[in-house]
This record gives sequence, C-alpha cells and structure tokens, in this order.
Amino acid sequence: MLKNISFLAVGLFFGITMTKSEAISWYRILEMFRFESFHMYGIIGVAVAASALIIWSMKRSGMKTLDGKLVAIQTLELNVKRHLLAGSIFGLGWALIGSCPGPIYVLIGNGYSILLLVLVGALAGTLAYGALGQKLPH
Repeated sequence: MLKNISFLAVGLFFGITMTKSEAISWYRILEMFRFESFHMYGIIGVAVAASALIIWSMKRSGMKTLDGKLVAIQTLELNVKRHLLAGSIFGLGWALIGSCPGPIYVLIGNGYSILLLVLVGALAGTLAYGALGQKLPH
C-alpha cells in the first residue's frame, strides 16, 4: 500500500510540475520545434541535470529500490543508425501529437479527453513492439 501511495505522490508532483511549467502546452512544444523559444529546452536541461545529480547521489549513497536492490544504471552501447531512427520516430510523434508519452497522462488528467485516443495508440504501439521486437533488426 505504501508503494502505491508513493507512486501516486510522485505522479501528482509530476503532473502539477508539468502543468505549471507549461511543458504540456502544445504551443510551447511548437515553439521548441521551431527554435523560437528557450522555454522547453530550459525545462529539459534542468530535468537532465537534476536527474544526473539525483542518480549519482543515489548510487554513491548505496540507496536501494523499493524491491531492496541497489540502484544501478545499465549502460547501452551507442548504435548511431538505430538511435537516430528511433529518435526521429519519437520526435515526429511528439511534434504531430504535441506530447511525449509522460505528459499524455497529465493532459488526460487536465481534461483533454481526446488524448485517450493517443494513449490507446501509444499502448497499441508498445504491445506491437513487445510482440514483434525479437524479429526486428536491432
């Protein structure tokens, strides 16, 4: 029960932060892709820097996950072709929908029910990759 409450608290914090910072605004995202504003790049930069600092401190302190395992980050070998293709698909979806996967839930929570259709599409894509992933070239 405590684990669920902690996830709920983090989700609420995430949703409020995304809403108040206007990171869920389609117009802010459009400005970012048109290189018209620093707003979203600033948010993403702060998030990356804060995440790096938090992960570093978690590893250094020997913090454990809720399952009791030590926090560990697996390294991924850089595959330029693969990562450029995947990043392009992700960016195209982000530009077309105006939202990356995390904020979809925030937008639904803010009453934009049309995003339920986007969520169904995202989940269908995830399930399709899960079913076909082993057969795809990696």
